[in-house]
Amino acid sequence: MPPESSLFLKSMVLGSICCALITTLSHFRIGREHRRHYHEHHHLQVPNKEDTLKISENERMELSKNIRVYCIILVKPKDVRLCVAVKETWTKHCDKAEFFSSENIDMFDSVNMETNDMWIMMRKAYEYAFDKHKDQYNWFFLALPSTFTIVENLKYFLFKKDPSQPFYLGHIMKSRELEYVSAKGGIVLSLESMRRFNSLLGFPEKCPEQGGMIWKNSGDKQLAVCLKYAGVIAENAEDSEGKDLFNTKSVRLSIEDAITNNLQEVAKGCCSDMAITFNGMTANQMHVMMYGVYRLRAFGHVFNDILGFLPLNGSDND
Repeated sequence: MPPESSLFLKSMVLGSICCALITTLSHFRIGREHRRHYHEHHHLQVPNKEDTLKISENERMELSKNIRVYCIILVKPKDVRLCVAVKETWTKHCDKAEFFSSENIDMFDSVNMETNDMWIMMRKAYEYAFDKHKDQYNWFFLALPSTFTIVENLKYFLFKKDPSQPFYLGHIMKSRELEYVSAKGGIVLSLESMRRFNSLLGFPEKCPEQGGMIWKNSGDKQLAVCLKYAGVIAENAEDSEGKDLFNTKSVRLSIEDAITNNLQEVAKGCCSDMAITFNGMTANQMHVMMYGVYRLRAFGHVFNDILGFLPLNGSDND
């Protein structure tokens, strides 16, 4: 082979290798950028105990009074027994709790949304809550009837969070590129998030009432789509060890999972000590949880909590 041909062939091979390498690196970089975009949420953690100690007692009392949580529970007729248990247990600890039903339920006091569509119920409940209570409450918590909530832990988590900021939080799930807060674990919206969400309700191209033409998104996914247009990002709530605070399973299932994964670390591996919600609860389990969280005492084991979230005057909570 002539020297010129050999040199030309070598140049072609070297050029092909360089081109392939550049293309591969560029795909790798794009892939990394895509993953960064996909993981948009932050990991919000409970306040550090040492930080709260630096706040004066008067300031702590004032701040704890200013955390005002309005609880929204969505109801369908099949859930009435569960809702009675919810009303008799943890919702007494909300600053205000209201039930929003798909139809009029004679035996249960609720706001009739006149629709069986969960997304439309959610939209209407948020609109109702904001219109009537935006001046009295700064956090809006939505739960399903099968969810048990430790409201004091929720308030402690929110202690150093700013309700004038546009974010909402709970247990983050992913559906393709969409990150959303799962309704199973409960959804917390700041006052600013509620304001932005309600400002979109008149714009169906940004926040459609039907939630899809060919197939419908679930209510929590559709909420995420609307809030994204409003510049509100979903945030995952967790403790200092990275454990989720909003649990989409019941305590029983969480313990069973912990036993399966590591029998030696069941107590530590199950759930966070600062857990806020558990889902998939029966009516009986609601009352058992109420007993365990608020009534059962282990003598000699005393918690010296820095903060106390006292019930409102006239409240019949525990």
